[in-house]
Order: sequence, then structure tokens, then C-alpha cells
Amino acid sequence: MIKEAWTRWRSGHIGRLLGESLRNQGWLYGIAMIAMVLVAATTAGTAWMMENIVNTMTEPDKRSQVYLVAGAVASLFFCKAAASYVQAIFLARAGNRIIAVQQERLFAKLIKRGVGFFERTESSSLLMRVTQGAQAARRLVDVIVTGFVRDALTLVGLVVVMVYQQPMLSVLFFVVGPIAMFGVRFLLKSVRAIMQSEMKALSEIIKVMQETSGGITIIKVLALEDHMSQRMNGAIRSVEQRANSISKLQSVASPLMEFLAGLAVAGVLIISTVGFAGSQPTTAGQLMSFITALLMAYEPAKRLSKMRVVIETTLVPIGMMFELLDQEEPMRESPDAKELSSGPGKIRLKNLTFGYHGKPKVINNMNMTFEAGKTTALVGQSGGGKSTIFGLIMRFYDPASGTVEIDDQDLHGVTFASLRRKISYVGQETFLFSATVMENLRFANPAATDEEVMEAARAAHAHDFISKLHHGYDTEVGENGAFLSGGQKQRLAIARAILRKSEILLLDEATSALDAESEALVKAALDKLTKNVTTIVIAHRLSTVLEADNIVVIQEGEVIEEGNLDTLIKKGGAFRRLFDQQFKQPAS
Repeated sequence: MIKEAWTRWRSGHIGRLLGESLRNQGWLYGIAMIAMVLVAATTAGTAWMMENIVNTMTEPDKRSQVYLVAGAVASLFFCKAAASYVQAIFLARAGNRIIAVQQERLFAKLIKRGVGFFERTESSSLLMRVTQGAQAARRLVDVIVTGFVRDALTLVGLVVVMVYQQPMLSVLFFVVGPIAMFGVRFLLKSVRAIMQSEMKALSEIIKVMQETSGGITIIKVLALEDHMSQRMNGAIRSVEQRANSISKLQSVASPLMEFLAGLAVAGVLIISTVGFAGSQPTTAGQLMSFITALLMAYEPAKRLSKMRVVIETTLVPIGMMFELLDQEEPMRESPDAKELSSGPGKIRLKNLTFGYHGKPKVINNMNMTFEAGKTTALVGQSGGGKSTIFGLIMRFYDPASGTVEIDDQDLHGVTFASLRRKISYVGQETFLFSATVMENLRFANPAATDEEVMEAARAAHAHDFISKLHHGYDTEVGENGAFLSGGQKQRLAIARAILRKSEILLLDEATSALDAESEALVKAALDKLTKNVTTIVIAHRLSTVLEADNIVVIQEGEVIEEGNLDTLIKKGGAFRRLFDQQFKQPAS
């Protein structure tokens, strides 16, 4: 039974976390534990010394030992103070290292996840796991190490002093202890459920803050201030109520222990006064040593009684953290992956089928070739699978069947790094980092010189507005480019793609946020950029793709038409209908 319980404990989150932490920060915890042993020993020694202190003060024949006893007391307290300092320092360093290691592991896991994972998972949930999980991991290890080393040893040492000084009176301690432990057991039943609810409420607070920050314009336009306030207030009150419940459960242990300790001291006074302390004579020093040990045992016993409650409160966020760490990564690089060879950038989709988000076939048995150095436009109604094709080419997802090839190499067999180096991408939702203009552009090519960065900005017709910013290229753009207009952000994204100098260029509504004048300028820049570059353009405005070498009409995950502008116009099919709708020309 004991062996099975130990196996279950060790295979669970507690055993796993302790094993990892003690293995990685073993020397820090080793020093802290040595210091804890000294703290326990000096604490028990303090109670032991009370006999000599009282006897020296009350018995005339022992007055000559006062200096020796005083020196021993001073040395004892100095050792305890020094050991407490060392324990605190190294325990803090080990705990801080646990937080850092767990957060590094969590982010390393997250950054390697596929795009689909972030589409399915709310960012507030991820923030909770990274922050609360790591903090809980530290609390759990700290409470277990201090509980089983410092507090347990201190309690054992003090019990030894009590038994040695007054064996009969010590029976009271062994009566009070089990009663206290039994009183704490009922607290544990509700702690985990309360913590799960508290984690959900904290996640809701983060979610509301993110939605408020990112959607403040819509909130103002739709007059949703009261609605958002109600959501936030509800989440805050939920956290408050559950925090109060946890505090209530944790606080019960202290008054319970204090009441039982008071009963024990009262019992000691009564029994010692009436002379029921055994047949052997009792000195004042022995009685004082016993009472001191009994009173000093209260604190470690109280901490040990609360330890289970603290452990239960940490298991929920730790479980969330390990759930994320243990998730299998569906997008994995092949063990024998090779570098994508240098080539013109010809892309071929072979019998490609793919589905997600409840749609089994977003792409249905598609066969298509994007010729190297040519521009191919993908057009069609929204939801037809055009952006999904981009995701498959960049290997954000793996197809259910079929292959994607670049220069006759199956993307399953190439490294992620070499694939991404070969591709530049500009999406319809421009993202900028919270950094300077120069830093945002240089992310595309860290080795680029300042002049190369500026040349790319000129090509994207962004140099003029950048120069007019307060600090020019050293201007901070704010969170996701909050200090810039939509058109300015889009031109920076295009400049970033120009600077990357890749053989393949993917443009997903890249000029959608530009005014007519800026669009004309950027279009001229893109004409130069796409020369001899394999370019795929997704556009709903047909005016941006009329000069493409090839136009492909996508509908419900299938290619229904393909050809150049003249061919598709003469064909009079789906593209002609789209063309007539946008340019208001009646079909002939």
C-alpha cells in the first residue's frame, strides 16, 4: 500500500516537479537544506539551554557558570541567525531559478507550436499558464522543502527536548497533535475546486483587459463600456470571493493550533502544579525548558498543518502548466530534414487535401503549379481556401493527404528555417513589434545595413513618412504600430518583405489598407519587387491582379478556372462574373 502510494505521488505533478527542481537546482537546495538543519538544531538547542539559563539564575551554586551560559546562548543565536540568512538567500535563488526555468520552457514550447494552436487557444489562458503556473511551481517546492526539512526537523528536535525533560507532560503533545491534524483534513476537500474556479476567473480578467485594449474603438462606437465593466466586475468579484474562501480555509489552521496550544500549556501548568509530572523531582530549569520547547513547537507544527492546504492551492496552476508542456506538437520537423536547396522557387501542389475547424475539406484534392519567377493571382469568394494555401506553403499546417513541393522538394523533408528563409509574406492584417521603425524593418534581415533598410523603405514609398516622424527611423511605433496609420503600417510590412529578398513572395491583400495614391506607388514598387520572383497574390479587388501572369479562381477548396486575363474574360465563367460585378460591365 505504501509503495503504491509513493509510486502514484512520484509519478504525479509533485514528484515530477520536485525531481526536476532538485536535479537542476540541487546545489542551491543542498546549501539551503544544510542551513535549515542548523536552524532546526539551534531552535531545539535554544529550548534545551533554557534549563541552564533558569538554573544559573535561580541556583546560587551555579552562578559561576553565568558567563559560560551567556556565551553559549549568544553563539547559539548567532548560528541560528546566520543559518536563517543563508537559508533565505539560497532558497530564494533556487525559487527564482524555478520560475525562470519553467517560464523559459513554457515559452520555448509555445513558440514552436503551429499557427493552428494559437488560433484555437485564447491568449489569456496561455498567460495564466506561463505566469501562475511558474509561480505555483516555486511555492510548491518551497513549502515542501521547508516543511520536510526545516519545520519537520525543528519539530522533532523540540519533541526530543520535551520528552527528555518531562516524559509524562509530553503525552499532552501527542494527544494535541493528532487532533490538530484531523482538524485540518476537512479543509482540503474544497481547496482544489475553489482554485480551479479562481484560475478561470483570473483568465477572464486577462481576457477582458486584452479585448478592451485591442478593441477600444469598437467598444466606444457600440457604447459597450457598461457591458465591459460588468464583465470585468463580475470576474473581479469572482476572484475576490474565491480568494476569500481560500484565505478562510488557510486561516482556520492557525486559530485551531493556537487554541490547542493554549489547552496544552494550561494542562502543563495544572499537571505540574498538582505534582502529576512523575515520581522524579523536577527543577525549575527543566520545567522551563519543557514549556519553551512546547511553545516553540507551535510555529513549525502550524506551518506543517497548513502545508497540505498550500500544496492543494498550487496543484491546479501546476497541472495547467504541465498540460501545456506535455502536449504533443503536431507540426514537427523531420528528424532527417534537409536544407531547402537554392532554386528559382517553383511551387507545386499535388493531390492536396486539407481540413480544419470542423470543415473536413477546406482544400479538396487540389493540383496546381506556381511557375518560378511568375506572378499568380488567387481570386474567389471569401472562405474558399486561398489563405489556407498560403498556410500550407509556409507549412503552418500539414495536409491530410497530398504534398506541397518547392523546387521538387517535399516540404515534409526540409527544415523550417530554410523554408521560411525562402519566403517573404505580407498579410492583410499587418503586425508590427513594439520597437522602433528601424528594428521592425531589420527583423526581416538582421544583417542588413542602415542604407539597405532605407533603400527598402524607399522602394515601398515609406521613407518620406518615416523621415517626418519625431525620431525618424528610431521612432517607437507603439504596440502593434499603434502610433501609425493603417497605410503606414502596410508600407512598412511591404518594406520588410522587400528587405528579406526571398525567392518566393506571398501577398495576401497587401494593398488593402492603402489609399488610391499610396496603392499606385506601392504597386509600382511591387512590380519591381516581383520581377523574377515567384509571387502569389490573394486579392478581392481584381484591379490589383489584372496584370498577373496567371489567374486561378478558387471556389470551395477547388480550382474551377485558370488562365490569363484575356483567356478568362473570353471564357465567360466565374471570373468573368466577378469581373463584371466589380467593374460594372454587363456580360457579353
